Amino acid sequence: MKRLLLLLLLLLPVPAALAQDACADIPGCDATTGVPDAVLEAYPEPDVRPLVVDEAELTSRTYRRVQAGMQVYDAPGGRVTATTGGYSYVTVEATQGDWMQIGDQQWTLRTYLSDDVVISRFAGVRLPEDGLPYPMAWTLRHLRPAAVPGGDESPANPFLYRYTRVSLYTHVEVDGKRWYQIGDGQWVHQYDVAKITPIRRPAEIDTHKWVSVDLYEQVLVAYEGETPVFATLISSGLKDWGTNEGLFHIYLRYPTTDMSGAYQRPDFYYLQDVPWTMYFDGDIALHGTYWHDGFGYRQSHGCVNMSITDARWLYDWSADEFDFSISEDTGAAVYVYSSGSYDE
Repeated sequence: MKRLLLLLLLLLPVPAALAQDACADIPGCDATTGVPDAVLEAYPEPDVRPLVVDEAELTSRTYRRVQAGMQVYDAPGGRVTATTGGYSYVTVEATQGDWMQIGDQQWTLRTYLSDDVVISRFAGVRLPEDGLPYPMAWTLRHLRPAAVPGGDESPANPFLYRYTRVSLYTHVEVDGKRWYQIGDGQWVHQYDVAKITPIRRPAEIDTHKWVSVDLYEQVLVAYEGETPVFATLISSGLKDWGTNEGLFHIYLRYPTTDMSGAYQRPDFYYLQDVPWTMYFDGDIALHGTYWHDGFGYRQSHGCVNMSITDARWLYDWSADEFDFSISEDTGAAVYVYSSGSYDE
């Protein structure tokens, strides 16, 4: 009987958004055991292709965090030209004993800088042309799935590291929150995963290549026409510096650029050599991020943070939407929206 059910499932077309439906709407699904075993056997994991991490690029610069009260000199042992602090990171260009060069005629002592920043090796995924039979998600923390919806983590289930890719086969609601089935007897709370949710192309999108940014799921999806081709985790603006919703276009691009804001305020920040930057809403940009590995959670002053690997891919992929023969031409459309609301 199990083999017959598997055969029937393989012969039937599988809707791309099947797991968006509640378990009660899926034939053979049980609110405790989930979808039939045949489904799990036929589709054991998301059929996606992660981007290849370029280790040479990640190690091409040396980034360090600035300690409070850092003094900047015009030369090793020279004259103090500035004192800085806040949330600041710099690129070390050269060393001379205990002195480190952080810019043109800008030197500081090693004691003012942290050890080398450990850069995230997270990478997004290329999506299959015919879509996924079940939505994919990333786990947002280290966990063991519960054995039943609403239960505690089960020691019988495998340990999943943060950023593990999982399929969401179905869901049930417990106390008003979704619990997703990700395997046989494996259930996770909706807050523990970030789900890829491709959307229909909005009528106002006027470029072939465009991206959607879901502020609730903290997921970016890249599209060619109607087809989603790439997805990844991002970190958008924190509550007090929310990323604006709406339709925008990439209008300015830099392989690297410095960023700063909130001058002389407690939330002052200064970031050297931000890689693969694509401005789309005033001073708000999509860009690579070396100073944190918190993708899937809000982290920024409004920008859309991505891993360096992902930002490089998006920068190269979107390049041909610019026509440099046209004055003030803009690039790929960026559609920012929210598929849900935070409990705040």
